[in-house]
Amino acid sequence: MSAPSDNPQNPQNPNPNQKQPGLLGAHAEYIKGAAESTIGSLTGSQSWSTSGEQDKAHARAALQAAVEHRDPAKAGYGRAEEIAGKLTGCEGMKHEGAASKAANKRRD
Repeated sequence: MSAPSDNPQNPQNPNPNQKQPGLLGAHAEYIKGAAESTIGSLTGSQSWSTSGEQDKAHARAALQAAVEHRDPAKAGYGRAEEIAGKLTGCEGMKHEGAASKAANKRRD
């Protein structure tokens, strides 16, 4: 039997905080995709629009994978994440931020 790996998607991973870099990276990729898509729309560049939409789709999948085992009471950025989600149009970010904020209020 092997030891748990450092793979953040491994539910046997003893350190759940290792999921955070994937979550942060996915948020950054989503924001990058949103910016590329906007540039494509403003300039009429189909390649920028397509690239942005592909980045956003990949980021959504990465975010979904990252939050599947996330405990909002222990991980998350609360209000900041919720606001960032509203600014970027990322529904998942808004939802996760609100959940984290609510969990932190219950703890206080």
